[in-house]
Amino acid sequence: MSVSTGADVRMRQGTNRRGLQPRRRGARKPRQVLTPWLFLVAPVVLLVLFTYVPVTNMVWYSFTNWDGLDPVKEPVGWTNYVEIFTRPEIFQVFFVSLYYVLGAFVQLALALYFATILSFSTWFKNFFKGILFFPYLLNGVAIGLVFLYFFRPDGTLDALLSLVGVNEPPQWLGNPDIVNVSLASTSVWRYMGLNFVLFLGAIQSIPEELYEAAELDGAGSWDKFRSIILPGIRQIVGLSVILAISGALSVFEIPYIMTGGANGTETFVIKTVTTAFTFSKVGLASAMAVVLLFIVLAFTWLQRTIFPDDKVDLTS
Repeated sequence: MSVSTGADVRMRQGTNRRGLQPRRRGARKPRQVLTPWLFLVAPVVLLVLFTYVPVTNMVWYSFTNWDGLDPVKEPVGWTNYVEIFTRPEIFQVFFVSLYYVLGAFVQLALALYFATILSFSTWFKNFFKGILFFPYLLNGVAIGLVFLYFFRPDGTLDALLSLVGVNEPPQWLGNPDIVNVSLASTSVWRYMGLNFVLFLGAIQSIPEELYEAAELDGAGSWDKFRSIILPGIRQIVGLSVILAISGALSVFEIPYIMTGGANGTETFVIKTVTTAFTFSKVGLASAMAVVLLFIVLAFTWLQRTIFPDDKVDLTS
């Protein structure tokens, strides 16, 4: 006859010495479950307060004729949107953005080129990394003022050209045929550092064993770039394309500071700001902002279609 001890009885009943049910392994306290969500409260509130609420108000304003001061906002339906697409002086400024779109692709190509070179053993590569990324750290207003003196007649650029025999340079900011090229070039110089850092980090994350295997197979530099580097950073390239095109369509700082939108350099964003704060047509300006938002979203959708988030297997 066996005698059951108190410990055996508690074990069969599933209780501990204090008579309490033991916590199952893996079970979490309610406080542990709620803690991660509490950290999200502040960012979500800020996101809703400073992003979604203003966007919602902007969409509502786009269907009114509000002047920005009158407390009464009279609805006008789709009149503002019809005006955008029927008045050439409003929508044609979008064509100015084509200069910045082309400049964006030049910027991406240069950033990818330098990132590829500086990812491997190169003399003074840390120095060149700093040189390329430094313009992105500067304030846009400061860059606009610096290049305003750089492109002015008898300025820095003209002085440099005179050293190589060019004594009659064009009016870089006065000639309507080349002024947007000058401004787009300034934008390329400023933002190339951001894409350079993105590409550099992505390239350096590719395993070294892939390059060694390619060298054993007799692959050259172009073969490594085409078969290893470009597929390995495809998602980063897609992200950079989205950022570059979105920035090109909504460019504001450089042309506004350097020319004020004069001489055929007015972009869609400058036109929107002028419509809202100079002509007091906040309703029409809100509609222009909504149109720009949908155009950016359309380009983003197109990019996501061309560059889907598929995992890239470089070992196959």
